[in-house]
Amino acid sequence: MEHIDVAVIGGGQSGLATTHALLRRGLRPMVLEASGHTAGSWPRYYDSLTLFSPARYSSLPGMPFPGTDRDRYPNRDEVVAYLTAYADRLDAEIRTGCRVSAVHRAGGGFAVELESGDRLSARAVVAASGTFGCPHRPALPGLEEFAGQVLHAADYRSPAPFADRRVVVIGAGNSAVQIAAELTETARVTLATRGPVKFAAQRLLGRDLHFWTKRTGLDTAPLGRFLAHPPAQPVLDDGRYRAALAAGRPDRRPLFTGAHGSKLAWPDGSREEVDTVVLATGYHPDLPYLAGLDGALDATGNPRHREGLASNVPGLAFVGLEWQRSLSSNSLRGVGRDAERIARRLAAHLARR
Repeated sequence: MEHIDVAVIGGGQSGLATTHALLRRGLRPMVLEASGHTAGSWPRYYDSLTLFSPARYSSLPGMPFPGTDRDRYPNRDEVVAYLTAYADRLDAEIRTGCRVSAVHRAGGGFAVELESGDRLSARAVVAASGTFGCPHRPALPGLEEFAGQVLHAADYRSPAPFADRRVVVIGAGNSAVQIAAELTETARVTLATRGPVKFAAQRLLGRDLHFWTKRTGLDTAPLGRFLAHPPAQPVLDDGRYRAALAAGRPDRRPLFTGAHGSKLAWPDGSREEVDTVVLATGYHPDLPYLAGLDGALDATGNPRHREGLASNVPGLAFVGLEWQRSLSSNSLRGVGRDAERIARRLAAHLARR
């Protein structure tokens, strides 16, 4: 059995930032990435996705985001290229196509089982596998009986396949609004939400919102420990999405009340043929490999932790959780800070042992 210091599960932004921080402390991490590339879930996001934060606020530790225009909003492919280059610069072993199936206690550390059947021995484990692999599919009235197509935003790439179709997008967050607005290029679209869509201006007093969250300290304030349920974040908008909704492209309605074959029933009593429902309803932490590790997860499959350190499993940590410590914990601009704290604490834990 191969022996390593730290198994970092996930080779996206969280895993790479954590690896950088562990290397700085003289530890020997190994990155285990299930996909075939070192950019996490970014290559699988929809084609038109752009960051909400400008390039100047979108870097991992030790490597600024490239480009001369520091105020632009990088697109998906730029982020993929950046993360790939970042991984190439790390002096660490990164194994792609290497899916972890289970983690168990073994002696004073952990046994890490791979889908290939191989096993590794690790003194510590960092779960940095993100959420993309675990889409949230809420129970909605009649959706199980709906005869049309049901997709999650994780399956959406571009509006082209939906030409001339009737589409209902569920959700009130950034992805829901962006996907719904984009789909109006080719389809007839409704954005269905439980309440009004809340917007936040992308720029205030000539500055991007992230300038102000950084200047005020809101971006880094350790508020995560006080939040039993993370608050829904408003849609960041430069004006285009608010105008699109006001123009009915897409139109916004309350959630449907049921489904009858391929028809959805609306609160006003009307029924309408619908081709596709897109669930832009978020994600849950993707941690199935910890299900057999006693104390790691709660009854709902969420990690038991305090600011990323497992509450009941010494040597286990998490990086990249939403509101792990602060507003920016699961973002390119903030994950490095959390990774640094976790690396420091894991190094101290291993030194004591």
